[in-house]
Amino acid sequence: MKQIERVSLVESVSRALREEISSGNWTLGHRIPTEAELTERLGVSRASVREAVRGLVHAGLLATRQGDGTFVVATDPTDVAIRRRLTEASEGDVLEVRRGLDVIAANLAAQHRTDADVVALRSALAERARAGAARDIDAFVAADVEFHLGVARASHNDLLVELYLSFSRSLAESVRGDRRLHSFEADGAADHDTLAAAVEAGDATAAVSAALGLLDSTARQLPAQTGEME
Repeated sequence: MKQIERVSLVESVSRALREEISSGNWTLGHRIPTEAELTERLGVSRASVREAVRGLVHAGLLATRQGDGTFVVATDPTDVAIRRRLTEASEGDVLEVRRGLDVIAANLAAQHRTDADVVALRSALAERARAGAARDIDAFVAADVEFHLGVARASHNDLLVELYLSFSRSLAESVRGDRRLHSFEADGAADHDTLAAAVEAGDATAAVSAALGLLDSTARQLPAQTGEME
């Protein structure tokens, strides 16, 4: 027989709070109930609630804003771990991981894409171009990530999509403040258009080549692009 697990009150509270997040009851940006409210709802001491919340803040799932409350800033511990690791990783290491994911995604996308997938890719590229023209870096990063996620979704491989989604969410946050990883240059748009066209045509070889070319272009830009964008 297995021994009965002894769980502390703090761990019990932590599990209850995590469940609220994982179930979707508390979404990203949601302000969680106050310490007093949680104490009443859970029937535990304030000290237990305070310690559990502190633990989830340390884990990266919650963030406390002075005078405003505590908010959900991440819903998946895996995303938090990857984001932290990406912060420490070199740009070269990040690109090598992207290379592996992008090649697989491009190959499968060309084989399995649907008309709806192609429409989604074109829509993401249009938004990327609009954001680039407006010099809106947040929208540009979001559209760029959405395009690459669209390629992964077009593979219709659920596991690949989950892996790519986890990595891309973390990547988007890690690169948002690193402007060397974005380019509003015309050749960057052309690289993405070439990939989309290859996927649409169902040409796996061309899609893989385009994905590699896009990453090679990004790698070449990294050392040269420094400082703030004009």
